[in-house]
Amino acid sequence: MAHGSSGLRRAVRELAKFGAVGGAGLLVNLGVFNLVRHLTDLQVVRASVIATVVAIVFNYVGFRYFTYRDRDKSGRTKELTLFLLFSAVGLVIENGLLFAATYGFGWDSPIQSNVFKFVGIGIATLFRFWSYRTWVFRTLPAEEAVAGAESFLTVTGQSRGPEPRAGQRVG
Repeated sequence: MAHGSSGLRRAVRELAKFGAVGGAGLLVNLGVFNLVRHLTDLQVVRASVIATVVAIVFNYVGFRYFTYRDRDKSGRTKELTLFLLFSAVGLVIENGLLFAATYGFGWDSPIQSNVFKFVGIGIATLFRFWSYRTWVFRTLPAEEAVAGAESFLTVTGQSRGPEPRAGQRVG
């Protein structure tokens, strides 16, 4: 039972870190979106795509160096490629909803645009959480973790001196 509760604590901690980075990324996304809308004449979805891309870069740094810093770092090119692929899918989900609301239903007041951008971010976040933890920031395979622990024990074991031989008295 203790193993299960430690797994649950680890999952809750991961979700909290993901939420912290994601919450900051949400603020970046909405802030850039509204800034671009206010300072330029870009159409709503184009402004949103720019904001989403800025948030994707922000989130990668946060996820790699905060949320998933303990995960496998051996395949950074593959990791970044998968991150960008799944982020692009999230971008389509997020901005597809905004596009449908804006051009399909004519809901394009600043408040409506922010509401649908926010809802799109929420739906895309569920997809991103699943895909990032499943495919991008993978846990180390069990064999590597065990080998790492064994090498740590071997190194610390050697520093204490040789192990007693069978039948040899200790102490």
